[in-house]
Amino acid sequence: MVTRLVLVLGDQLSNDAAALKAADPACDVVVMAEVRAEGTYAPHHPQKIALILSAMRKFASQLEGQGWRVAYSRLDDPENSQSISGELLRRADQFGTTKILATRPGEWRLIQALEDLPLDVEIREDNRFIASHAEFDAWAEERKQFRMEWFYRDMRRKTGLLMEGDQPTGGQWNFDHDNRKAASADMLRPKALRFEPDAVTLEVLALVEAEFPNHFGRLRPFHWATDRAGALQALDHFITHSLPRFGDEQDAMLMDTPFLSHSLLSPYLNIGLLSPLEVCHAAEAAHTEGNAPLNAVEGFIRQIIGWREFVRGIYFREGPGYTARNALGHTRALPPLYWGAKTQMNCLSQAVGQTRDLAYAHHIQRLMVTGTFGLLAGVDPAHLHEWYLAVYIDAFEWVEAPNVLGMSQFADGGLLASKPYAASGAYINRMSDYCGSCAYKVGDKVGPNACPFNLLFWDFVQRHAGLLAKNPRMGQMVRTWDKMKPAHQAQVLEEAKGFLARLDAGEAV
Repeated sequence: MVTRLVLVLGDQLSNDAAALKAADPACDVVVMAEVRAEGTYAPHHPQKIALILSAMRKFASQLEGQGWRVAYSRLDDPENSQSISGELLRRADQFGTTKILATRPGEWRLIQALEDLPLDVEIREDNRFIASHAEFDAWAEERKQFRMEWFYRDMRRKTGLLMEGDQPTGGQWNFDHDNRKAASADMLRPKALRFEPDAVTLEVLALVEAEFPNHFGRLRPFHWATDRAGALQALDHFITHSLPRFGDEQDAMLMDTPFLSHSLLSPYLNIGLLSPLEVCHAAEAAHTEGNAPLNAVEGFIRQIIGWREFVRGIYFREGPGYTARNALGHTRALPPLYWGAKTQMNCLSQAVGQTRDLAYAHHIQRLMVTGTFGLLAGVDPAHLHEWYLAVYIDAFEWVEAPNVLGMSQFADGGLLASKPYAASGAYINRMSDYCGSCAYKVGDKVGPNACPFNLLFWDFVQRHAGLLAKNPRMGQMVRTWDKMKPAHQAQVLEEAKGFLARLDAGEAV
């Protein structure tokens, strides 16, 4: 007799997921569903859809091998209702039960959909994270400002990672001063591990081509791992070959080296094929064994138990209205260049082109190129949020929304970030090789060849001077603007206005 339907979503592919841990394979039925609604509520990159569907099919087979009964809906099944809610209702009728057991989804949209079902739905908290919602909320209640650094230290203490008693390994918590250097081409830099599609994945690739032909992004070649065994291989490859250089290169950008020394593990973490603690323990062991320097290991672990956990806490604490915030009042439509339209700005061409081809760009390409341009140009943060959610293989709303709306666009008014991440072309020039191949000149502040980031930076400072003057990290920029000669100010603003007009007109700026 069936007692409950156990929902397993495409980003919950872990035996440790709370709903599975609480279920009984002797009587409960696992429900998994490939549905069009989840592929189209945002126009997800085809590689992202392919990764999730292929991993779902393999995880379902694994569960069946462990003795679970799995009711699996394929995307092209004519009986498929094409929504999670619809498939739960269909399976409830099929198995004669009203009881649903689910792990808490990572988006308010799906949480609401489950709560609206005319069924008895029990939602268990997602236990695959280090900090529970209650733990994060208790931490946040004690503070007027949320700063990741202090939260991160608490997570270090809780996990014991890189700790010697109650003190951090190496005598300090943060080794950023040893990280974030520019990089240069290096033929000896290890290459990313590539996985050739097996029969299951090839079948999924053909399905995605047929069902989502108009989504932005190239589906092939597809080289992501699609099961836990592959994800573990990717982890081992990163720890062995790339972790030693991770800290040095984590903010660098090179035209012909899209992956540098990044881990490429976030998709596997975010869909459940890897756990955050096993990844961090592997990195810590590399340092303990003398195979990776402390600055690299600390910087990597901070991204996982610090930043990743922190933004999740913000997302759930702030509630479903968070994605509508727009503290700076930006309203510009998303420029076509984000969808691959031609641009003369090489940095944006590189970042968007890489996103199209790989469903991937690292955090600095997202924050300081596509993100900063959107911020300076005054793009509506909701449009940027929808774009980032759609185009990246590791994007799920709990992690994407705070990074875009809070960190990148300052749309939450400083709840998450201590300052707007506004910068001129100088930062991109310092951290990349993009500017040397650009139609614009990064050293020109004004004039026909001036880097648009230079013009838009000061336009942004002038537009938001009242707010920025009060910010300890941006006030100096306002004072610098105020000291400029009126004629120069007028030229900057006029040229920025002209650039934005061309951008709005759809010209190849």
